[in-house]
Amino acid sequence: MPSSAMLPTRESLVGTWKLESATETNEKGEVRGSYGPNPIGFLTYTADGRMFVAGGDSRRKSLSSPTPSTEERAEAFDTFFAYAGRYTVKGDSVIHHIEVCSVQAFVNTDQVRFVTLQGDRLSMRGGFVGGSVTYAAVWERLKPETANK
Repeated sequence: MPSSAMLPTRESLVGTWKLESATETNEKGEVRGSYGPNPIGFLTYTADGRMFVAGGDSRRKSLSSPTPSTEERAEAFDTFFAYAGRYTVKGDSVIHHIEVCSVQAFVNTDQVRFVTLQGDRLSMRGGFVGGSVTYAAVWERLKPETANK
């Protein structure tokens, strides 16, 4: 852990974080940008132990109508993620206890994220249940004066 990094605590995580970067690494070691080169997203931790995350590819296309084609719906689903639930902090990790998710297979699972916290920069890495992909993301804490922008 870098010298200025600190172990996460519930108090240090509370707030809203903006996604700066996200990557996935497959079992062959190939790295790709999760949700494109400029992913967008927000992660919120509350003082009472709840969390919510939503994000996606900044290049997402608008749907052509209120009743889009199957292909358009599939693309919209594939370029967006969201989940919410409780969280706990243990050592250098935060565990997301997922209660609702855009991918139903993750509901009622615990997703462990190893965390490095340096000032207002939160780096996370972890895997996904049942998969062979490693996820890494960097989040920047939103300041109160920018939270409404």
